[in-house]
Amino acid sequence: MATWNSRGLRGSTLEEFINHTNEMYREAGLALIQKVPTPITPIEFDKTGRHITLAYFDQKSTVDYIGAVQGIPVCFDAKECAAMTFPIANIHEHQMQFMEDFEAQQGIAFFLIYFKEENIFYYLRFSEALIYWNRAMQGGRKSFKADELDKDFFFNSEGNTIPYLKLLQKDLDGRE
Repeated sequence: MATWNSRGLRGSTLEEFINHTNEMYREAGLALIQKVPTPITPIEFDKTGRHITLAYFDQKSTVDYIGAVQGIPVCFDAKECAAMTFPIANIHEHQMQFMEDFEAQQGIAFFLIYFKEENIFYYLRFSEALIYWNRAMQGGRKSFKADELDKDFFFNSEGNTIPYLKLLQKDLDGRE
């Protein structure tokens, strides 16, 4: 069973930017996307008894975010990597299965990847993630490099927002 220590997982800048972006999209009536909480069982608390300092994950989480954009079901996971190479080990089998099932129900699944080294984001479509996933599962390279990715799906933050709806539209246009 995995453990969680609150000092190590206090929320990343990426997650804060996504949460801010989602709130802006909600206020503008463009989308309703919510963070999916990871179920935990607290084990230890600080001296005040109000803050968890140690906990166990109750179950594997599916994705980080789920909701709807203009009536279209959407789910995605946010990932960060330090270099311009993304390890497939950062994506879990249960996430891929959930996303596959989600897309089978006419939803749109994707990953938002933040490449810290270059301070750039990538909208990784589920279909593209599946290519790299299958390659790794079949004994091929266990990562993908930024230069392998579709240049049209790289983007920058805009202040403290991550304008992923533009890339979602591009994804939708490519499916028609």
